[in-house]
Amino acid sequence: MTRTLGLLRKVAFGISREEVTFARRGFCAGNVNAQKRLEQIGDVFLQGYHAVLEEDAPEAIALRLSDVDAELRGFAFEGAAMGLTLLDHLSLRQGNRLQTFLNGPGAAHIYMAHLGVGWAMARLPWLRRRAERYLTRLDPLLCWLAMDGYGFHEGYFNWRREIERHAIPDQLKGYARRVFDQGLGRSLWFVKGADVLRISSTIASFQPERHADLWSGAGLACAYAGGVDQAGVEAMRMAAQLYTPQLAQGAAFAAKARQRANNLAAHTEMACKVLCGLSSEAAALITDVALQSLPGDGEEPAYEVWRRRIQAQFAMEAVTA
Repeated sequence: MTRTLGLLRKVAFGISREEVTFARRGFCAGNVNAQKRLEQIGDVFLQGYHAVLEEDAPEAIALRLSDVDAELRGFAFEGAAMGLTLLDHLSLRQGNRLQTFLNGPGAAHIYMAHLGVGWAMARLPWLRRRAERYLTRLDPLLCWLAMDGYGFHEGYFNWRREIERHAIPDQLKGYARRVFDQGLGRSLWFVKGADVLRISSTIASFQPERHADLWSGAGLACAYAGGVDQAGVEAMRMAAQLYTPQLAQGAAFAAKARQRANNLAAHTEMACKVLCGLSSEAAALITDVALQSLPGDGEEPAYEVWRRRIQAQFAMEAVTA
């Protein structure tokens, strides 16, 4: 691909760094360290996204992303997946760039990549309208992470509508609405500046049937993104009250994503010990065990059966502790 084409793509589809600042988004600011961390994550996401606009070959993209600090690299791959999905649907040259990338250098970051697909879904009207049908083109189990990514995007960029007014896109039905809430819960970690009290009060303002999924997403963001010390994570666990199994399941998902990518982080280890009562390696193992003999999609998706198995394990451990 010529450098000129890369520049044209960036002009047409590029996203300004200002778009991921607290000031531009109107997020809650308070904890300076948390804000710096979360804005840094936004920067890294855009680094991955823009790398795709400028490059064309999977190996070249992966080489660019290898320069990102390992602990943050998953966010760059998330951004790259967004870019690849957009190009698959907007480029005149046919192809499946996303799948080629996932089958190659993106395989280790498959969890984060599926979240990035959801960002592209949120920005392409025709893909949003047939979102659930599009999921069938992705990994049969992990495809729901794209819907999670969609929910995160909407909470992050449209928080006044999705978080303050509790809106859900009209086209989402059934289980898709629940996974959307899991992504929305992740976005709360950013929108509320990792402030546990604000996150807790915001979740409490939603209808009760949405609380469990919101807490699950918040737990994933807390463990994967970080930004607070141990006292902050302990406050998160106390605030979740009845939803500690969901919070722990979210943290375990974060641990598994990092384990697969071989980018374990000290803050994820700490969060797992607080939220799961286990090391990050042990929490990741629970997600693996829960996959054994997992049934196919039935009355509820296999993805939800997987989540419930993990939550049940943590609920049982809490009773026996």
